[in-house]
Amino acid sequence: MSHEVETMAYAGELPWHGLGEKVSNDLSPQQMMRKANCDWEVIETESFIEFDNRKISTGQKSLVRSTDGKVLTNVGPDWKPVQNEQAFEFFSEYVYAGDMEMHTAGSLKGGQVVWALAKVKESFELFKGDQVDSFLLFSNPHQYGKSIDVRFTPIRVVCNNTLTLALGGDAQRGVRVGHRTEFNPDLVKQQLGIAHEKFSKYKEMAEYLGSKQFTMSSLIEYYNTVFPRTSDKRVKDMELSVETLSRPARMAFDVLEDQPGAEFAKGSWWQAFNSVTYMTDHLQGRSQENRLYSSWFGGNQLKKRMALNTAVEFAEMA
Repeated sequence: MSHEVETMAYAGELPWHGLGEKVSNDLSPQQMMRKANCDWEVIETESFIEFDNRKISTGQKSLVRSTDGKVLTNVGPDWKPVQNEQAFEFFSEYVYAGDMEMHTAGSLKGGQVVWALAKVKESFELFKGDQVDSFLLFSNPHQYGKSIDVRFTPIRVVCNNTLTLALGGDAQRGVRVGHRTEFNPDLVKQQLGIAHEKFSKYKEMAEYLGSKQFTMSSLIEYYNTVFPRTSDKRVKDMELSVETLSRPARMAFDVLEDQPGAEFAKGSWWQAFNSVTYMTDHLQGRSQENRLYSSWFGGNQLKKRMALNTAVEFAEMA
């Protein structure tokens, strides 16, 4: 696998990114951790530099992978790592209660990010056939400057687009926990709230977008807002048209009618929004591995959140 995806296991159908080793869909979180080759610990060691044939402490500590001694990152003395076993244990209560099943797990960026994704046993159908499933994603970074991130992530089945739960500026899409405090899984579960409530709100938003139609001019303006055009004055002075779209905006426009699921709520802002999620998840970027990382943790995650909020704003004006 690439430098982005180091190891991975998946249950059920092959994920949209086409990566990983297939495993049974009834594994416990601990079994999934082992199948994904994430059953290693982070060891904290004092960090030194060599100077004038002497070892001098840097005042920091290194996080070292137990299986191969790889240095994952250097952090301050108050950094509190969360072990992978503790991260996977987070799902146990849900899995054993029958509310979720483990879906994928793995290691990214050479072990600096370990993630686990569980499928919530809840879904909804839109427009007579457009199914959206709910997932809970836990990312456990062993990297300076990164926080633990636990969030609900809808996935549109017909095209395997990873959507977003950004339902407005004040909505809580998930919980981020820094490494300067002890990780408290019970508190995180309380903050996450009930998946059903968030998922129901998402369904309402999707239905609303599907009820509002775009015009060609508003669609072009939408793409220009999500993917701003060049600052070239010659382009700015041109009348809004497909020809003035930026390269990523044109890519989204080109798949508007051809993307999987384009027949659902045709001509609506739901279709427009999903052209962005399909393009970022399946077309943009150098490889499937890069798209996976960017979709969950990188720039495309932020781009999709913006695309959703912008689609709602345009729908309100329709």
